[in-house]
Amino acid sequence: MIHHVSVDVPDLERSGRFYDAVLGSLGWRRHRDDAEVIAWGIVRPIFFAAACDSLDPPSGHVCFAASGIPAVKAAWEGGVGAGGADDGAPGPRPQYGGSYYSAYLRDPDGHRVEIAVGST
Repeated sequence: MIHHVSVDVPDLERSGRFYDAVLGSLGWRRHRDDAEVIAWGIVRPIFFAAACDSLDPPSGHVCFAASGIPAVKAAWEGGVGAGGADDGAPGPRPQYGGSYYSAYLRDPDGHRVEIAVGST
């Protein structure tokens, strides 16, 4: 089990708006919000955005589990509406298993974000 994940971001406020839109659609809320870190989770903070001076280049991939296809779509739409870039519209991904459905975004700093339901 993963304890927590963090990404470095040069504009914490902008990233906060993006992840509020994506993670709020999945039932997550902010657990910590200060000048250095914003942290989200359901019961406890699991995903952290940490302020940094620069980010060159962005790297990594994080995938958030959704409760169903409507949640995948809502999170993707929220992320695109909050400054993220489409990196793969919501849809089935049969290459990952018959029931796998996901969407991909790039956050405002270029990190790859996936929202998925189903199993691989």
